[in-house]
Amino acid sequence: MERYFVESPHTQEECLRALDEILAKGPGVLADYEWGCMTGDHTGYAIVEARSESEVKGTIPTFLAGKARVVKLNKFTPDQIREF
Repeated sequence: MERYFVESPHTQEECLRALDEILAKGPGVLADYEWGCMTGDHTGYAIVEARSESEVKGTIPTFLAGKARVVKLNKFTPDQIREF
């Protein structure tokens, strides 16, 4: 499994639809997300484990897919940093 960062922006008008569509994907998907909506930052943020980027994209509401950003994450070891 790989880890991915998901950033899914939406407008205030799209907010309830985004929340409804995430909830429809299951309570586990909803639990992966944190939201900035209550402070005016209408964005869903998540760090998820998945087998592929396409699997992660399947958790994003389809109407937001074009605006969402998915980034594969990695960690560095001390030895890798020294090699840099």
